[in-house]
Amino acid sequence: MSHLLTCAQSLINTILLLMPSSYQQKSLQTVIVLFLEATGRNVPQHATTVSASALSRFLNHYNWSCRAVIRAMRKEIKQQLKARKIRGRRPTLKVILDMTSIEKTGKFKGLGTLMRVHNGTRGLHLVVLYIALGNWRLPWAFRVYRGKPNLSHIQLGLRLLKTLPATLTTSYQVLVLVDTAFGSIQFLESVRRLKFHAVAGIRCDRRLANGGGVNQIKTRGQLVHLHGLSEPVTLSWYWVKRDNGTRQKRYVVSTKPYSWSYISRLGKQRWAIEAFFKTVKHRFSLHCFGQKTLLGVYRFLVLSMIAYILAHWAALWSNRSSKPDWGQAALLAAENYFHCQFSRL
Repeated sequence: MSHLLTCAQSLINTILLLMPSSYQQKSLQTVIVLFLEATGRNVPQHATTVSASALSRFLNHYNWSCRAVIRAMRKEIKQQLKARKIRGRRPTLKVILDMTSIEKTGKFKGLGTLMRVHNGTRGLHLVVLYIALGNWRLPWAFRVYRGKPNLSHIQLGLRLLKTLPATLTTSYQVLVLVDTAFGSIQFLESVRRLKFHAVAGIRCDRRLANGGGVNQIKTRGQLVHLHGLSEPVTLSWYWVKRDNGTRQKRYVVSTKPYSWSYISRLGKQRWAIEAFFKTVKHRFSLHCFGQKTLLGVYRFLVLSMIAYILAHWAALWSNRSSKPDWGQAALLAAENYFHCQFSRL
């Protein structure tokens, strides 16, 4: 795992060189290290080495390419994932799509219609593509949901799937894991056209082609024809324990004829992205943006996710368990990548 330290340092050096001046390099380093404090409450006003106004200009106004930073991050991820390829049958790359809301109060006039109410929450709503391979858990891309009459969350999810490069889709079998919000006919048919497979949650009252409902199926692992879907899918289900102690039955279908037990296990693995959402918000301050411009918010979100990736690599490098202590991982990242102690920030 020592190569992870090298690749993380390479990524940091690359994105620092993308900054037009030494002042912006210092601002970039300050923002990332601020996120690596991993308290979940860090904003530019908490920095002491660079003024809050300078960081505000860095995020909202200065001319540096956020797209170039994203490309550098993806290039490093691709190289590392490609290096993990094993001989023989193509391994499976699990791609999880989901939507998360960043709740906000107050006025954000610069964001226009991006600040909206969705499912009872006012704020910014992101559709996120998250990849999982072995013990690797990394965000790949996101899009902002703008509501009607713009692209739906399903259309945004399909666009995100198309951002996966050929170097990954040819090296790995792509398996898309989604919840009921993405389990539409349009989504499942489109995933098939991309030559991917999907495991999707569906509602208990989802109609079958023969007029019945999936809740009438008594045996897991059956091939069923959903109403409107051109090809059959394999049906399974699993149980989720709720906060009140009761259990809820969750139905899930697979476009590939896996065993019912494996489909149920994959259905549960979709929840890994929920853990990521909690971590990147409550550890790496994703929900703490206060910028009034779309560019500033976009840059804030990207750098927060980069801080998460650096901490994730630090956790893997230190050979921690699959459930790392994110505070310790972030501290390790700050010390090894930036050679700093939080007490000096």
